[in-house]
Amino acid sequence: MSTTTAPAIPPAPRALSAARTTATAARVLRQLRHDPRTIALMLLVPCLMLVLLRYVFDGSPRTFDTIGAALLGIFPLITMFLVTSIATLRERTSGTLERLLAMPLGKGDLIAGYALAFGALAIVQSVLATGLSLWLLDLDVIGSPWLLLLVALLDALLGTALGLFVSAFAASEFQAVQFMPAVIFPQLLLCGLFTPRADMHPVLEAISDVLPMSYAVDAMNEVLRHTEVTATFVRDVLIVAGCALLVLGLGAATLRRRTA
Repeated sequence: MSTTTAPAIPPAPRALSAARTTATAARVLRQLRHDPRTIALMLLVPCLMLVLLRYVFDGSPRTFDTIGAALLGIFPLITMFLVTSIATLRERTSGTLERLLAMPLGKGDLIAGYALAFGALAIVQSVLATGLSLWLLDLDVIGSPWLLLLVALLDALLGTALGLFVSAFAASEFQAVQFMPAVIFPQLLLCGLFTPRADMHPVLEAISDVLPMSYAVDAMNEVLRHTEVTATFVRDVLIVAGCALLVLGLGAATLRRRTA
């Protein structure tokens, strides 16, 4: 009597593989190369917003110096959040994500690959926005421009991580955009951009203390006011970087093959 042997189930891939991660990042970058509108959104829109802001305060350049550094970090965060959440959701709804996860590709590899690809664009975006602000728009910063660039880059990576995370909970691109009022706008209002956080209602101040954008703005302000690296700056940078890594981990844990 013959017996039928069930096909062997391939072993689950390891948590992370450098080869699989870089292959995923290369695939994402190849796709983005054929989407000039998305590239323009990521690279040019933050620069255009900074130019617009500079000439809105043309009669009061000190105002631009006060808020320009903070917005240098906020604009990349917002654009990377939008682009990443929509791009990831598009791959899920088209079935690409399901086909990829049917291969020996772990969720961690996929999320890390996306983060690596968008992180490379975030570097370009941050360099363009920082260089434009300092050398063409005359943003007056006391601290090192390299520290300003570091914070801008971390903010863009945080936006990438948040976009990857929220894409798991959206069923359409429209829903992905709708997450902006829920995820970004409260942070924008409570980050200390419009008024010092210490002047807010105690409840709102307590909420702002757990929002990563608050520390991104604080780090930018430290570079704006101090020539040396302060302990507060180091703390703020570590918190922003830690939040980005935490959200990337949550994104890998909540990643689904497709949207129902």
